[in-house]
Amino acid sequence: MDETAPRPAGAAEITHSPQGGLRGEHPGRSRNPVIKVADLAWLEFEKPDLHRAEMFARDFGFAVATRTPDALYLRGTLPGTYCLVVRRGPVSRFVGPVFAAADGSDLSRLARAAGTDVRELDGPGGGRVVALRDPSGVPVRVVHGTEQLRALPEQAPLPLNSGTTLRRTNAPQRPPREPARIQRLGHVVLETPVFGRALDWYLDTLGMIVSDFLFLDGQRERGPTMAFIRCDRGADPADHHTLAMHLGPGTGYVHSAYQVADLDALAAGGEYLAERGYRRAWGIGRHIQGSQIFDYWRDPDRLMLEHFTDGDRFDASIAPGWAPMTATGLAQWGPPVTRDFLGVQPSPTLVRTVLRALRDDNEIDTARLTGLMKAMNS
Repeated sequence: MDETAPRPAGAAEITHSPQGGLRGEHPGRSRNPVIKVADLAWLEFEKPDLHRAEMFARDFGFAVATRTPDALYLRGTLPGTYCLVVRRGPVSRFVGPVFAAADGSDLSRLARAAGTDVRELDGPGGGRVVALRDPSGVPVRVVHGTEQLRALPEQAPLPLNSGTTLRRTNAPQRPPREPARIQRLGHVVLETPVFGRALDWYLDTLGMIVSDFLFLDGQRERGPTMAFIRCDRGADPADHHTLAMHLGPGTGYVHSAYQVADLDALAAGGEYLAERGYRRAWGIGRHIQGSQIFDYWRDPDRLMLEHFTDGDRFDASIAPGWAPMTATGLAQWGPPVTRDFLGVQPSPTLVRTVLRALRDDNEIDTARLTGLMKAMNS
């Protein structure tokens, strides 16, 4: 990564955070990326029980686009590709993200740079794909030409009275107790012990740009330990983060997030989930980085998924914000962050993961690990 990479004209003056980058710090974008992906197309998982996976998916608010004996294709209400693919596998696990290329020629350019091939995509909707791996070892695919699904009926936002502005009279509010209908996939969050290399790979290879950096108290000179990363669509605003990554001893999936219509859909959908015995991991609250109203849940296999609404959208002119990494800094309001959400509940698995990370060649050392532990308790 070239730390002198230029920002768009005026970007240095356009801030959204009390702190910006200091001279010589990571610029949050690549000078000459291979391509610029347009969006996150879908995520791929494996699960041994597709029937149970479908039951949770419907309760969480997904619609089923296609079901085969060995795969489940889930979608939202907005037009586009399906947003989750769940294949039958021996254990419940995250496989990897699939990004959408802006143009078919981007696949050829990406394949040449990676020394691989463009192939036909198996499964509903067709299209073409390039298969890669990021520096953490996570499979990453980039697709183009997949059939776009038509829109489904929406869960309409409720009309709200605000001060003297009346949008409803003689009509009480009664949001239905039903699943919060998913509109679309928003983002995925990954953990990696090789944060710096992984960050630069996504910026250099896929042309993504950073919206916000977080750093550890007293360790800013060692660089950031978390990045909220968006797609670079030029003047067209994109989600504050399509991908977020943080330094940690583990590798892979942390959670994924799905947009719903409004706060009432999110809250009533949460009541619906609770009534069916699912467990909330954290929420309801409003984040700082990204500003989303959030609600986090565990599926039957303990994978974490988020309902969100009212997230920030940035165009390419916005430079990265910088802030300390703290547990209390994750939300503007809401209940205290849970140990479940932070993933710091003591367990033999966590101990083994930490010990292995300390032995391996990565960015985890005693100082970094101590700083992370302090941040999660601050």
